[in-house]
Amino acid sequence: MIEDRPKFHEMAVRIVPLAIADGLAAVAYVRRHASEWGVSPDRVGIIGFSAGGAVTAGVAFHYAPEGRPAFVAPIYAGGESFKDATVPDDAPPMFIAAATDDQLGLVPTSLALYEKWTAAHKSVELHIYAKGGHGFGMRKQNLPTDRWIDRFADWLEFQGWLKN
Repeated sequence: MIEDRPKFHEMAVRIVPLAIADGLAAVAYVRRHASEWGVSPDRVGIIGFSAGGAVTAGVAFHYAPEGRPAFVAPIYAGGESFKDATVPDDAPPMFIAAATDDQLGLVPTSLALYEKWTAAHKSVELHIYAKGGHGFGMRKQNLPTDRWIDRFADWLEFQGWLKN
């Protein structure tokens, strides 16, 4: 757990907008250069874990047209920098995953993202696992979170992102 929450929050308030700006620049850069790598710019999405999930959520709310991600996947996302943000009219589809027993207590962030997307009538899928903790990533723990990546692949397939 975070020892000094007020100090951490004070630091995050300054750093998170810079991290989101990096995420926005990264998506725009990859879209601009996608054809050089044999990828359609319209298939460039962003996924992030924990603090990277906060960046992913920030990108989902604040992109410019040339940097719009095709999809966003905040996984056990941290932060609440989007609390007062408005879901864009052309918001990308969102996939969210987290574990109820997240030691940092981040499930409410995932729920808030889901609620914002559904209230705006945007495509969103939410997976909250009973166990997995914070940082389950791709690690095998013999828990349902071991297969979140399969659910993500199912979702990508359903959205049409895995078709040629």
